[in-house]
Amino acid sequence: MARKTSPKPARPARKAAVKSPPAMAKADRLAAAGAVKPWTKVEIEEAFRRLRAARPEPKGELEHLNAFTLLVAVVLSAQATDVGVNKATRPLFAQVDTPEKMLAFGEARLRDAIKSIGFFNVKAKNVIALAQRLVDEHGGKVPRERAALEALPGVGRKTANVVLNVAFGEPTIAVDTHVFRVSNRTGLAPGETPFEVETKLNAVVPAAYKPHAHHWLILHGRYVCVARRPLCEKCLINDLCRWPGKVTLLAADGAGTSGKRLTGK
Repeated sequence: MARKTSPKPARPARKAAVKSPPAMAKADRLAAAGAVKPWTKVEIEEAFRRLRAARPEPKGELEHLNAFTLLVAVVLSAQATDVGVNKATRPLFAQVDTPEKMLAFGEARLRDAIKSIGFFNVKAKNVIALAQRLVDEHGGKVPRERAALEALPGVGRKTANVVLNVAFGEPTIAVDTHVFRVSNRTGLAPGETPFEVETKLNAVVPAAYKPHAHHWLILHGRYVCVARRPLCEKCLINDLCRWPGKVTLLAADGAGTSGKRLTGK
């Protein structure tokens, strides 16, 4: 008669040990001040290896048809969500996809088309002005040079970096609020300003990962390392992260797993 085998005991239930908002805010301040141990080259390489393995071909979430519509979308996205911008630009770009068409469309109609986006009056004025500059100075084409891009109305360094990267394949790193938060919080590239963070990222990110680096960091900040309650238990780079406020997992008996990888990868 065959012996009966007992089922294997279930693994202990685990829950996230979440720190209080004040504790997380204090941890953010410490990390941003550079008061954490810097990452090693090996750790940085490993972090981007994991991010690439999870998303081999990351894409920005702003919808566009060409370099011009990308430029317009990024200008409109300042202090607005990609979802909100896409909702407004989807019907707009179906009619207007060149600087010449934008000028013919006109500022009044553009204001009405983007009125769901914050600061739509100023943004409409800038978009019409940049369309005019593109026609007058660049033959209706979006320039590939940073200085020429930043000279356009409503275009700053971040917008120029996005256009250079997405439209022209340049290995630029655009630092938005998500990249800024992730770079500071994790200790990867802490800095007081977006330019300082960008400079540090350019110095530490391996060349092979630079073409997609800002997309990986943006998506990580948007969906995992979120501002209020980062999902550390789902983070691919939890064990590498230096954030003092890092969430840990607890087994049913209360034993922590701080310092260990939480993803099992």
